[in-house]
Amino acid sequence: MRRNHRERGEGQLGCVVGLLFLLIAIFIAYKMIPVKVKAADMRQTVVDEAKSAGIHDDQYILREILRKAEELELPITKDNVEIRRHANEIKVEVHYVVPVTFPGFIYQWKFRHTAENPIF
Repeated sequence: MRRNHRERGEGQLGCVVGLLFLLIAIFIAYKMIPVKVKAADMRQTVVDEAKSAGIHDDQYILREILRKAEELELPITKDNVEIRRHANEIKVEVHYVVPVTFPGFIYQWKFRHTAENPIF
């Protein structure tokens, strides 16, 4: 059987490009997934602290949020936390920006966690 010289399997450019895209996706995931996990943990802390508003005052809630932010190494300060009580309800809001460094640029990932709960 005779083979045509054009059918020697020289379609490797597509494989290289696909592999390059895969490596870029893995690198992006490597940089962003830990930030997303930390943000989810902070969101849960905000929800938990809002639920405990009946037994804790605003200063305690603020301290716990800032303690958790320090533990998670998130750039949250006192100015990023807003706690409001209205009649029988509390609203806790935390907003912050996490810089994610990539070769050539820094992505500013913005987060806002809000929890509203009745106070018992």
